[in-house]
Amino acid sequence: MTGTKADTPATLNAEPTGNTEEAKSRFNAALEEAKAGAHALGAEAKQRAEAYQDRAKNKGDHWVDEAKVKATSVAHDGKAKASEALATLSKFVAEKAAPVDEKLGPGYGDYVRTASKKLEDTATKLDEKSLEELGADSREFVRANPALSVGIAATVGYLFARIFRSSK
Repeated sequence: MTGTKADTPATLNAEPTGNTEEAKSRFNAALEEAKAGAHALGAEAKQRAEAYQDRAKNKGDHWVDEAKVKATSVAHDGKAKASEALATLSKFVAEKAAPVDEKLGPGYGDYVRTASKKLEDTATKLDEKSLEELGADSREFVRANPALSVGIAATVGYLFARIFRSSK
């Protein structure tokens, strides 16, 4: 306690003057105005954020739809080309059956004809099945033969790596 006049109980309990009440009133009014302004700005920011979020979602959905259409188109083209390639390979193998008969005997020529027929049947099945059926068949094959599937995937990956590395 310093003993100054400001520290006396009478000074601490003194009634505020009119200027103080007016200042408090102005302060409270300004505070309410600031709160209302902040609330309005917050609502506007939230509204803008939701609008941007909706636009981004719509663009994302549009891109996903475009990707699905493109992937389906590429898959159909790939299926048609694979079927055509198998049919061409089947014809090529069938043409080689007669020379194999002559050089190695009719038993070996029959193996070549059987291989040709299998290739032709596979091309026909591939052509007749939908992409969904092919996907289901692939999943079933992978479940039934996981080790073989990994081996095939590794071999195909290696071949693609070699193809793309040599083309640079």
